Amino acid sequence: MKDIQNQKDLRNISIQKVGVKDVEIPLKIERKPRQDQDKTLEETVYAKVKMSVSLPSHYRGTHMSRFIEILNEYKKESLLSSDIEHILFDMKNRLDAKDAYLRFDFKYFINKKAPVSSLSSSMCYDCAFEGEVDENCNYKFYLIAKVPITTLCPCSKEISKYGAHNQRALLTLKISYDNDAHIWLEDLIKMAETCASSEIYPLLKREDEKFVTECAYENPKFVEDVIRDVVLKLDENNIISFYEVEIQAFESIHNHNAWAYQKCYKR
Repeated sequence: MKDIQNQKDLRNISIQKVGVKDVEIPLKIERKPRQDQDKTLEETVYAKVKMSVSLPSHYRGTHMSRFIEILNEYKKESLLSSDIEHILFDMKNRLDAKDAYLRFDFKYFINKKAPVSSLSSSMCYDCAFEGEVDENCNYKFYLIAKVPITTLCPCSKEISKYGAHNQRALLTLKISYDNDAHIWLEDLIKMAETCASSEIYPLLKREDEKFVTECAYENPKFVEDVIRDVVLKLDENNIISFYEVEIQAFESIHNHNAWAYQKCYKR
């Protein structure tokens, strides 16, 4: 049959990224074992996938079906950074591209105990695995987590006779490290939560609500405070080679949000 995608294109325009997105698949990942377990656990999550390659100017189009074929070949694997690298090089080679990009977005659930009652419930975090291979065959893997937290305004506490405004905030972390290293999502999320005025919990009884309210009041933080505390912890971690941190506080007394951002290439 005639291959339309391989027809010559005379417009002389290369395309930086072309591919498929919002591909829905079951994704197998490994999660951190509990202290009473000897080995890691495998879990299947619902994921949306974005895949792309660069397209040379002389090709009319890429072969979209090959992205899905490659996904189907790897979907039975429990994906780690090294597996994502294999997928990317497979995409690069089979689609005759200079570079390749891949991202899995998924919901990740962690059981959290309320701080006083110790009642356990599932907390949901938006997470992602992201990878890219450039034209020089350099591979980069990124681990991404969006962590909801509470912030309480230091200025409001200082100037008010009683009380202070507080709000939910979203802390987004994107880190990179070498293939021979590993960082668990659970550890990255926990680190982020320790930098907040207070953690957020899925289930709170009255004694728990009293605890988190007073915890936030005793630990007031601007978005600048939170991001600086996160940066200090990321700088202390020798495994991490790159990080990008963003915080957005959904202000309770303003019609706008407070926001801060920091990026660093450690090596």
